[in-house]
This record gives sequence, C-alpha cells and structure tokens, in this order.
Amino acid sequence: MTLQPKCEDVETAEGVALTVTGVAQVKVTSDEELLVYACEQFLGKTVDDIRSVVLQTLEGHLRSILGTLTVEQIYQDRDQFAKLVREVAAPDVGRMGIEILSFTIKDVYDKVEYLSSLGKTQTAAVQRDADIGVAEAERDAGIREAECKKEMMDVKFQADTKMADSKRELEMQKAAFNQEVNTKKAEAQLAYELQAAKEQQKIRLEEIEIEVVQRKKQIVIEEKEIDRTEKELIATVKRPAEAEAYRMQQVAEGQK
Repeated sequence: MTLQPKCEDVETAEGVALTVTGVAQVKVTSDEELLVYACEQFLGKTVDDIRSVVLQTLEGHLRSILGTLTVEQIYQDRDQFAKLVREVAAPDVGRMGIEILSFTIKDVYDKVEYLSSLGKTQTAAVQRDADIGVAEAERDAGIREAECKKEMMDVKFQADTKMADSKRELEMQKAAFNQEVNTKKAEAQLAYELQAAKEQQKIRLEEIEIEVVQRKKQIVIEEKEIDRTEKELIATVKRPAEAEAYRMQQVAEGQK
C-alpha cells in the first residue's frame, strides 16, 4: 500500500509551525511470527481500515519527531529526517505485522514564509561563502603567484650564480692554461736560447780552432817563405858574392 502521511501546522523545536507531507510504502509482513500480529489486528477489516490505522500511526510519529527538530534540520537534510521517522515508526507498525518498505519526505512548507526566508538566508550565506571562497581563492592565487615568482627568482638567482661560478671557473682555467702555456713557451724559448747559445759557442770554438789552424798554417807558410827568401838570397846574393870573391881570389893568385 502507498500511504501519504500529512501533518499540518505542527510546531517544531523552535515553535515554527510546519506542514509536512510524506510518502510511505508499506506491506503486510511475510514473517510468520509477525504475521500473527497482523491477523490479530486486521483480520476482518477492510483495506481502508488497515490503511487508516497505519497512516495514523505514521502521522503520529511524524508529528512527534517534528516537535524535536529545528526547521533548519528538517529543511537542510530531509533524507535524515525521513530516516529518523522510519526508524521510530518501524517498531510500532511492526508490532501490527506491517513492514515499512520506504518512507520519504514529499513536501515541507509553512504559512509565515519562514522557509522562504531561510532559503534566502541560505542563498545569501551560499553567495557569501562563494564570495569569500572567491576572495580566498584569489588571495591564495596571489600568494601562490608571489611564491612562484619568488621560487622563479630563487631558481634564476641560483642559475645565475651557477653560471657566474662556471664562468669564473672557466676564466680561472683559461688563466691557468694560459699561464701554463706561457710558462711552457718561456721554458721553450729559454731552452732554445740556451741551446742556440751552446750551438753558437760550439760554432765560435770551431771558428777559433779554424783560426788557430789557419794561423798555424800561415806560420808554416811564412816560415817556408822565409826559408825560400833566405835560399833565394843565398842563391842570388851570397853565392854570386862568394863566387865573385873566389874569382877575385883566383885572379889575384893568378896575377900573383
């Protein structure tokens, strides 16, 4: 059976009168032990009579639960409200052999527009929360953007520092290489000059030896020239003189 329990102008815990309509699906239980209770309660009665008894029971529990809740609780969470009604009413209708298959809240309204005001309040609160959320999101976005910029600047600074360090290290390596190259060049130049000096010294020694040999040969030549001149003088002067003296001696001896 489908039942529509309805409670009109029932005051809630805050004293606000609400009218609540629900929809319930019920049936006679198939449990043999509880089926005995159903027979005791309803045997010989019409379906309308059964419907009326179960409906009044559901409405009674619905009315009693409405008095314990606030409008906000009923308005904001109808499923929880319906679940509470179902759990409270189930034992009573169960003792009549009736099983509640489902129970939902169909409608909730009032005559003083409290729910409308509550809806507007909720809408305003939602809008306010949305505005706050947007502001917080923009704030967080700004903070995150600033943090990202800072991180980017930190990374850039680190990159620039590393680049500067690498450049400085490269320049130092170049300077060290240049110094080493210049040192090697100076050493090579010095070695070349020393070797050239040694070679020049060797050449000079060879030249001196050549000069000595030439001088010796010149002396020998001069000595031979003297001997030749002496011999020439002997041959041209001394010998003829001796010959002339000999001749004169012979002539004198002959005249004598």
